[in-house]
Amino acid sequence: MSDLVVIADPSEAKAEEVRQKLFDLQKEYLIELDDAVIAVKQPNGRVKLNQMFHPAAAGAASGTFWGALIGMLFLMPVIGAAVGAASGAVSGAFTDVGIDDPFMKEAAATLQSGNAALFVLIRKVTADKVLEAIKGDGGTVLRTSFDQTKETALREALAAHVAAAPAA
Repeated sequence: MSDLVVIADPSEAKAEEVRQKLFDLQKEYLIELDDAVIAVKQPNGRVKLNQMFHPAAAGAASGTFWGALIGMLFLMPVIGAAVGAASGAVSGAFTDVGIDDPFMKEAAATLQSGNAALFVLIRKVTADKVLEAIKGDGGTVLRTSFDQTKETALREALAAHVAAAPAA
C-alpha cells in the first residue's frame, strides 16, 4: 500500500529541488516512488501540474511504433504510424496513473499565488535515512496518510535547521 505526502513550498524551484533529492534517494534504493508531481498556483489562480510521467506522450510513441509495424504489413507504414500515434495519444490522454489530477488541483488551490506543492506517492521507504537526507529542506506538510508518529517525524525533519560547517 502506498502513502501520500503533500508538502507546500514557497516556489516551484524549491519543490523541484526536493523532488530531485527524492529521485536521487530512489537511485540509492532508499525510497520507491509511485508518483511525484509538483503543482504550482499561478498568478491567475489556475493550478499547473508538473507531472513525472506523461501518458499522452508515452501513448503516442507506442502507437507510432505499432501503427508503423502494422502499416508495413499493408505497405502503408507512414499512414499506419500517423493513425497509431493519434490513437495512442488519445488513449494516453484518458489514462491517469498515480495521484488523481482533480485531487491535486483542489489541494493546490489553497496555496498562495506563486507557491508550489509537492505531491509524492511512496510505495516503500527507509524512513530514518530519507528523513536525514531531507532534513532542513523546509516546506510545510499539508497532508499525509502516515500515522501520527511518522507525520511528526517528517514535520520535524523538514523544519530542522542544518548546522553550518565551522569556518577553518
